Amino acid sequence: MIASITFDVEHDCPPMLSSTRGMEEGLPRILDLLAARRIRATFFSTGVMAARYPRLARRIVDEGHELGCHSYNHERLDKLPPQLACRAVEKATRILRRFGEVVSFRAPNLKLPGYMVGFLRSLGYIYDSSPARYKPPFPRRVWVEEGLVRIPASTTSSVLRLPWKLQERIHARLRSPIVYFSHPWEYVDMSRAPIRWDCKFNTGRTALSLLDRLIDYLESRGARIVPIRSIVKVK
Repeated sequence: MIASITFDVEHDCPPMLSSTRGMEEGLPRILDLLAARRIRATFFSTGVMAARYPRLARRIVDEGHELGCHSYNHERLDKLPPQLACRAVEKATRILRRFGEVVSFRAPNLKLPGYMVGFLRSLGYIYDSSPARYKPPFPRRVWVEEGLVRIPASTTSSVLRLPWKLQERIHARLRSPIVYFSHPWEYVDMSRAPIRWDCKFNTGRTALSLLDRLIDYLESRGARIVPIRSIVKVK
């Protein structure tokens, strides 16, 4: 079994908030946990967060994790005119590649317009984790499209904050390669934030404890936990 633990690095709970507690508090907690567990993950960062917090972007790379692209400022690419969407991705790519190799992409809200598949390849991207197995057309496998390896996310992020006995049943049904994702802001207490209930339950230290338990579970199943770029070897 192969599993990848990924994080969408953005401002707090867009579009409901514009704060950055996830960057200042949540992301360091995640990195500390992964270092203690010797796990390598993928961090899909917006260009804005990498530019605003360069030390954290550098820490991601220096600690052996993969840095991926999550567009420039979490703009919905499927809602923008193509020219503006492409410009946002180009701008983010330039910023992120100051920190190292960036060949993996995930669109905000996991919504990638079809025309951007070839565009991402033209920018040198190899992997895209924008599709989701729980969203139409419900892709169940990894596939290659216009030279871009498409690797679907397996579950929505809030699954990782469910009570363990409930989420364990979900994990047992997932098939390799399993791709998890969450956000740094979920590892900050959002219980009093003016956001939807599903975005604030079990946030903060509880979320961090559940992530640690997920790593225990995957390791007990003999899973190989790797960054997105290591799921499929491309010659």
